Amino acid sequence: MTHALEIVVTAPIVSFRNPLYSGLQVGLPCPPPSTAGGLLAAAAGGWEQVPERTRFAMTFLAAGTGTDLETYHPLGSPGTSTNTTIKDRDFLALITLTLWLVDDLDLWERVLRRPVWPLRLGRSQDLANARTRRVELSSHPGTQGHAVVPDDLPGATGTRMRLTTAVSFDRSRTWWSGYRYAARGATARLDTGMSTATGQAVALLPPVHPFCLATVS
Repeated sequence: MTHALEIVVTAPIVSFRNPLYSGLQVGLPCPPPSTAGGLLAAAAGGWEQVPERTRFAMTFLAAGTGTDLETYHPLGSPGTSTNTTIKDRDFLALITLTLWLVDDLDLWERVLRRPVWPLRLGRSQDLANARTRRVELSSHPGTQGHAVVPDDLPGATGTRMRLTTAVSFDRSRTWWSGYRYAARGATARLDTGMSTATGQAVALLPPVHPFCLATVS
């Protein structure tokens, strides 16, 4: 058995823009690991308060999807003006993001009880709520379900995506990794070495701390 802290994050509306599409507002079906890591860093009071070894497993579920309009402010060269425009924005409604951490449980339980900064998921205006509980994970295989997993995990199915794992402090460098996610859920059985009491496979993702970029060539 493995001791873990389960964090359940909920929000009414979220939106995750795919940065691989320049000039377009294309939405992702799930948050990148770097976004979930950013939420943890906000709770702790900044990345300086986050252990470099921090890793987590995650599942994501949205009750609905939609498209609305958002004001888009393109960037221009210094001293030049740009034209504000309106673009479609993909959003996800009534979402549940679940994280499992297996290290520094006391730390994360404490900071999520009283976050230093407001918890946001995706855009700065999309506030989120988080609650925690201690759980025991078994060593049995589990179902992939709505988990976001590394794309090289044996047996994993779902859409293969290139997502951001970590972003440097000055945002000049980004670590991209391959992941798989099935928005409608996947029945694949995964042997990750950990699963919940309900049979959900728990697959740890790569570290998300910006310092990890120093070890990536």
